[in-house]
Amino acid sequence: MKPNELLALINRNPAFFLATVEDGEPRVRGILLYRADAHGIIFHTGAMKDLYRQLLANPAVELCFNDWQENIQVRVRGRAVLVGNPHLGEEIVNSPGREFLKPWVEKQGMEALAVFRVEGCQAHDWNMTTNFAAKEFTQLSVS
Repeated sequence: MKPNELLALINRNPAFFLATVEDGEPRVRGILLYRADAHGIIFHTGAMKDLYRQLLANPAVELCFNDWQENIQVRVRGRAVLVGNPHLGEEIVNSPGREFLKPWVEKQGMEALAVFRVEGCQAHDWNMTTNFAAKEFTQLSVS
C-alpha cells in the first residue's frame, strides 16, 4: 500500500495496540489514536502511567492497526517522542470523542496529559493474500 492509503486506513481505524519494552520484557495495550499524518502518529496517555515511563526509558515502539472489514493489518514501527506543545494538548482535550479527558485535566492539570508523536514511521501491511510474501516496509513519516 502507498503511504497515503496506509495513513487513511490508520485514521479510519483509530483503536490500535501499542507495544513497548520494560525491563527487557514486552508490554502491549490498546490505545486510541488522535491522528496520523506525514509528520507521525499522535496519541496520548497520562503522565502518571507506566506507559509514560516506558516510552521515556525506551522510545522504540510498534503499533498494530486492524481494518476488520477488509481483513488488513498494519504494523508500524518508530520512535515515540514526547510533544511539548500545550496547544496540541488543549486541542486533544477539546476534540470530539475526548470529552472524558476534560474533568480529569481540570482536576489534574494539563501537565498530567502526555502527548506523544511516533516519528520515523515504517509500516508493513498484511492480509491473507500477502501472508507468505516477504515483508516490505513503507516510510510513513518525514521525520
